[in-house]
Amino acid sequence: MRIKHRDKEWELEGRMTVRRAVEKVGLIPETVLAVRDGRLLTEDTVLEADDEIKLVSVISGG
Repeated sequence: MRIKHRDKEWELEGRMTVRRAVEKVGLIPETVLAVRDGRLLTEDTVLEADDEIKLVSVISGG
């Protein structure tokens, strides 16, 4: 699978959950949202080898 976040890109092998994929690329799962084909994914969604995922940073403020 291909994962993109800002100007970085990673290739991961096999099937895994969104949460595991985010952890494997060194990011904190609570700080990003995963999007596939324009749809928001939950952290327990299983990703397939041919998926392309975009990670969007979560920003909060007051």
